[in-house]
Amino acid sequence: MASSNFIDYVKVCCRSGKGGAGSVHFRKEKHTPLGGPDGGNGGRGGHIILRGNVQLWTLLHLKYTKHVIAEDGERGGTNRASGGQGKDQIMEVPLGTIARDPETGEVIAEITEDGQEIILVPGGRGGLGNEQFKTSTNQAPHYAQPGEPGIEAWIILELKVLADVGLVGFPNAGKSTLLSKVSAAKPEIADYAFTTLVPNLGVVKYRDYRSFIMADIPGIIEGAAEGKGLGIRFLRHIERNSILLFLVAADSKDIRAEYEILLNELQKYNPELLHKDRILAISKSDMLDDELKAEIKKELPKGVPSIFISSYLNQGLTELKDLLWTTMTKQKDDFIK
Repeated sequence: MASSNFIDYVKVCCRSGKGGAGSVHFRKEKHTPLGGPDGGNGGRGGHIILRGNVQLWTLLHLKYTKHVIAEDGERGGTNRASGGQGKDQIMEVPLGTIARDPETGEVIAEITEDGQEIILVPGGRGGLGNEQFKTSTNQAPHYAQPGEPGIEAWIILELKVLADVGLVGFPNAGKSTLLSKVSAAKPEIADYAFTTLVPNLGVVKYRDYRSFIMADIPGIIEGAAEGKGLGIRFLRHIERNSILLFLVAADSKDIRAEYEILLNELQKYNPELLHKDRILAISKSDMLDDELKAEIKKELPKGVPSIFISSYLNQGLTELKDLLWTTMTKQKDDFIK
């Protein structure tokens, strides 16, 4: 994904169609001089609908769409004929898209499956024709209902990347390199901070034709929750990851301290993130000998599975995938129980 093409936030004005008015009409047939009411109902106005599309990865196609307007319903006809429904307007969005009310921040809709459809803004109901108001005491009603008006609302669409594993680490921790080694993703890799400016996704192939999705989230720095560096713009994508894989480089001055800083930034952003399964990977470990690894292990945080890896030399990557898959399998088993 190029940085100019990754759009994860748009604001659009949606207006559903108004319902068609009911018809006031009486039968006028040659041999029925006292024909009764036969005015049909008005048609429903068009809905604004969100639909999940697994082929989409970004909201780029909606970036310049400021107004989404559905058709109005048609007026009811004679001989009890109902008016046609207004055409719905369907906005296709990538999986993981959330629709919010811009004033309250309330989540209105959430798309997580391919083909899933949610009515975002309902169309107005069509009015009843005068045939519907006929009774034994009112056999010639000369009135019908107007159609309900459509609804106009501003909606925020926000994408949160759906992935099984989210990579968390400081800039230059080796996240992009790891993703490029275990998947077919081709993120930009360079020897400077903030190389990754947008989330990158990769499908990691596992044993027996199984696979899982890994996301490289742009680097976090101390103070990200207060807006430093790239700020919290991309932290929302971590919320949808099942496992958080923390990467700390082996040449770090204090591996445990870096891990704690990363954890603290996630907690400031959303304390719920601390309930996710965590794994700590020490990257660039090809520069360590066995003695140094043993010393570093003593200082690593307790209760968090850890592993030494080297993306450059492909060391520990198979073991890392095994650990991630085992953790995901345990999550599913716990969910079933």
